[in-house]
Amino acid sequence: MAAVRAEHRSAGADPDWTQRFQDALAQTTWSDGLASVVERLSSGGRLNLEDGLLLYHHPDLAELGRLAHLAKEARFGNRAFFNHNVHINPTNVCALACRFCAFRRSKRQDDAYAFSTEAYVEDLGRYADHVTEVHSVGGLHPDWDVSTYEAMFSAAKSAYPHVSIKALTAVEVKHLAQQSNLSVKDTLQRLFDAGLDQLPGGGAEILDDEVRAIICNGKESSQEYLDIHTTVHELGHVSNCTMLFGTVESLEQRVVHMLRLRDVADQTGGFQCFVPYPFLPDDTRLPEAQLATGAEVLRTIAVSRLMLDSIPHIKAYRMNVGDGLGELALRFGADDIDGTVHKESIMHLAGSTAPLDADRRQMARLINDAGAEAWERNSDYTSFTRYVAPPLPKRRGLKMASE
Repeated sequence: MAAVRAEHRSAGADPDWTQRFQDALAQTTWSDGLASVVERLSSGGRLNLEDGLLLYHHPDLAELGRLAHLAKEARFGNRAFFNHNVHINPTNVCALACRFCAFRRSKRQDDAYAFSTEAYVEDLGRYADHVTEVHSVGGLHPDWDVSTYEAMFSAAKSAYPHVSIKALTAVEVKHLAQQSNLSVKDTLQRLFDAGLDQLPGGGAEILDDEVRAIICNGKESSQEYLDIHTTVHELGHVSNCTMLFGTVESLEQRVVHMLRLRDVADQTGGFQCFVPYPFLPDDTRLPEAQLATGAEVLRTIAVSRLMLDSIPHIKAYRMNVGDGLGELALRFGADDIDGTVHKESIMHLAGSTAPLDADRRQMARLINDAGAEAWERNSDYTSFTRYVAPPLPKRRGLKMASE
């Protein structure tokens, strides 16, 4: 069994971050409402379910944000990260019909599509000179098996070897294994041999099977999601993990979700980044969704930073939360805002209005305006370069009418 490499486990974090965090806690005065949590963290303890719920109910959001930001700064100092990436979704044809999904189409619908290998590589070629990562997830096409993606990834890696391939959700892997009459492990190994580098972690939704039966009936079970990612890590590769919140789940189910991910991270060290994103309701079929406010998004990011001590990075996914809230989240425990993206379908069909034409300068400005240093990273958090934007052209002064 291959092991996740040490540089992947640390993912750029200060190796002494725990002590740095404890020192910072001791230098700050905290309210009585956070006393039990701060005491536990100051002694090197880990937060439990009750602590997570306390944080969710803590009335002072700003204080919670300060606590989470201290944890982020202990790991990464004043750095915040972005990368140069593009999202290419190979197909919107899907055998499932998850109620929260605005992307899925049946084969018979007029706007259904499925890329050939040539079309996928051609589309990537439009961006390959400017990106270091392609992020590819899509539907469960009933006619595709592992060989479809083997051909796609092999051709893409051959044409653009510098582009890291971050692709496939856990349920896509399960689907390809079933279509190919292979085990999940053998399916993953073939995909990695073909050029797949890592999994993006999408599809976790809420790791509670009662919730999943309502919002995504037919997808992999909670345990299957965890088992598939564990297998990824056992094969020596890394992945991200996610949480879709603001549908029908309770706060307790959110915290349990985080704890289940933390258990896997403790065992494997293979989860590099946690990506919590709120449900976007446009053009979906989940009218009973609770929907998350901006404050709730910030609170969830802060809680995840404090709960998930074995997952180094917390991402404010700008394609979902938007640039404005993503910038604020960098003061609430997040250290990453994803990338330039250039092209994306799934979130935008669900209602995202985040721009798709951001460049390095714009990403750096988002980060700098939050009071942080902008660092461009590679796909697996093993290479980091500080990005200092060139100065903006001097603004021309406008004469006042009285002059």
